[in-house]
Amino acid sequence: MSITVRNGVDRLGDAEHLLRGRRLGLLSAASGVNKAGIPTYALLQEKYRLCALFAPEHGIRSNLQDGKWGDDGADPETGLPLCSLGRKDTERLDALLDTIDLLVYDIQDVGARFYTYLYNLTDLMQRCAARGLPVLVLDRVDPIGGLLTEGPRLDETRFASGIGRYDLPTRYGLTVGEFARWVNASKGIGAELHVLEVQGWPRGAYADETDLLWVNPSPNIPSVGSAINYIGTCLFEATNLSEGRGTTRPFDLVGAPFIDSAALCDELRARRLPGVTVRRAAFTPQFNKHAGEVCEGIELHITDRTAYRPLYTSLCILAHVCRYPEFERRDAGLCLRYGSDALCGNFDPDALAARDEAALAAFAREVEPFKLYA
Repeated sequence: MSITVRNGVDRLGDAEHLLRGRRLGLLSAASGVNKAGIPTYALLQEKYRLCALFAPEHGIRSNLQDGKWGDDGADPETGLPLCSLGRKDTERLDALLDTIDLLVYDIQDVGARFYTYLYNLTDLMQRCAARGLPVLVLDRVDPIGGLLTEGPRLDETRFASGIGRYDLPTRYGLTVGEFARWVNASKGIGAELHVLEVQGWPRGAYADETDLLWVNPSPNIPSVGSAINYIGTCLFEATNLSEGRGTTRPFDLVGAPFIDSAALCDELRARRLPGVTVRRAAFTPQFNKHAGEVCEGIELHITDRTAYRPLYTSLCILAHVCRYPEFERRDAGLCLRYGSDALCGNFDPDALAARDEAALAAFAREVEPFKLYA
């Protein structure tokens, strides 16, 4: 039986004192819906005074592929002015912020440090703080449980970017509301921040164990399993391996035309990786890397979510494929995703995982005061 959960958007009436009588701006995407599937922008426009929309990567309706942001203009459905946050010129953004009294945020995150929505939120939090505008985060469950953490903390001084700005671990184990509370206080943003909490979510429950709708947070995260694997296989975005984009199993598949899938599979099985079964796979991406080419590689089948370590598993894959002369990687991109330069030369996945333990323990102590759910 699924767990009955209400995300923040399902409790808008409890934020009446913040919403009523104010000019609202909304940063949202396709995943910003209530349990009936009604978009947050429609709910706000029907009952309150919604004045502006702000669009993250993939667009306000999440119909664009990775790295695509969409255009500014009037939103065709609502007629509201729309600002894409991918613009380097912030004149339109500043002008729209001047037309609102409260910024509302409602996007389903996936629990990975390199998901760009986090930094769309913090960028607007900073701008709102400078203007004295309050921010309301309609919180949502961490779809991958909110208990486990993994990976190094980002080196902010060297590798801060639009896919990682703060010293979070790769898998940070917080809801977006908890993240906002932590970053607002610990990084000195100082916004007037309100979080409309989730009701009924026991920490540790995955999204597909609840009665919430699963709406792809972005076009290539079609399931909870792909969100878990994304914690690790996102690294391959910075290589010439396909991470499964252009297939029906993005982030579950990894491969390339030059990979010996039998050798890779045998080595991974010999490592006795916890919580995952590795299967040899052949696939042909329809777009993105190696489009139209047969790729040999593996598919990751999660068998025990608690035991599985997706980042460690992907480091083991990376250690193997580095031996191929055809393998290419962009060290800068790997550093931004991994959070350090530890992958730029030879590396030992076991040593890296052991090195992260102390940092993860320190992070757990640091964020404990900002957690909202037991």
